[in-house]
Amino acid sequence: MQAADVIVIGGGMVGLTLALALEHSGLKVAVIEGQTPESGLPDIPDNRVSAINLASQTLLERLQAWPTQSDRLGPYTDMEVWEADSAARIEFSAGLMHQTHLGHIVENRLLQQSLLARARQCPHISLHMPARAASVSVSEQGAFVLLDNGTPITGRLLVGADGARSWLRQQLQPGMIEWDYDHSALVATVATTEPHDQTARQIFRGNDILAFLPLADPHQCSIVWSCAPERAEELTALPATEFNKLLSHAFDLRLGRCEVLGPRMAIPLKARFSQQFCGPRWALIGDAAHTIHPLAGQGVNLGLQDAAALAQTLETLHRQGRDIGTLAGLKSFERWRKAEAATLLAAMEGLKRLFTHSHPLVRGVRDLGLSLTDRLTPLKRKLAAHALGTGGLQPGLSIPEKN
Repeated sequence: MQAADVIVIGGGMVGLTLALALEHSGLKVAVIEGQTPESGLPDIPDNRVSAINLASQTLLERLQAWPTQSDRLGPYTDMEVWEADSAARIEFSAGLMHQTHLGHIVENRLLQQSLLARARQCPHISLHMPARAASVSVSEQGAFVLLDNGTPITGRLLVGADGARSWLRQQLQPGMIEWDYDHSALVATVATTEPHDQTARQIFRGNDILAFLPLADPHQCSIVWSCAPERAEELTALPATEFNKLLSHAFDLRLGRCEVLGPRMAIPLKARFSQQFCGPRWALIGDAAHTIHPLAGQGVNLGLQDAAALAQTLETLHRQGRDIGTLAGLKSFERWRKAEAATLLAAMEGLKRLFTHSHPLVRGVRDLGLSLTDRLTPLKRKLAAHALGTGGLQPGLSIPEKN
């Protein structure tokens, strides 16, 4: 029998961030993950990337888990959003907020490798990897997990950080609100003839939303092309030469001709929102609690801040001599993170509906709104603060130091 204070199901980016954030809390953490990430990095950057904003970078740096491979980090200093066949657009830069950059485009594999390397240095963390939970149970007395290799683990709190199809959430049955976006995200890595100038760009074209995210190489971007599922499948199956032509023109040739590098992948998009983020002896964080449309690139940041917020809540409870697994103690975390997730979920749904609506009146209002927003500096600063992750109530570990 092994004992821990916190048992984390899921050793991806969010689960490992929680474990590391508890380093100075006095709590022992067991992390259970079914797959060990591959070592090394491919020559062509992975097509699964995340836009890590300033708040999340601050968090990871304080956990000593920010990747050191600068040649694989794509900083972005500017953002541009526009609508096809329209003069309406909005632009803002890090300088507006007196920052050097707005965030970085980071390969998910690289970030997980960096977090895992740091976790292996921490005596308060026991890693069970590769291993899976075969069964779980929670009661007023505590939590119990039996691994598929026969190892039993007891704890005071069970945390689900095992992604959108969370196994733990299925066992707990907290109730889910979900709907299909009727979109799939085609992701790929591409080379462009024109340099990206460390600018994240996004174009709305009818029902399609196409983002070019700048990688470390000035002529390489990660793309996220959100479109109808059948169109995403067609685009994925096209010969590379035909896909390159369609992609270049869909992006208004903003970065010249595009050439796809490596595989393309289509991922179905669905919104999910757990009716409970916690209960007696359990909590959910990251995609296990919520998933949102990727059009603003905030899904991973939301999960990392969940991890930091839960760690802060547990450390406070433990310091006060209170039980870390009671519903009463966890409720403040649930109120905090539910409000953040619900706000972002509603905003993404509203933006998607606004920009994919084809009615001429709606388009006129939309174009006017973009143009006015681009001219109003206070509103642009507010948008930039959300892009940086510095808007709303932040966990202490994520608050950047003032210059």
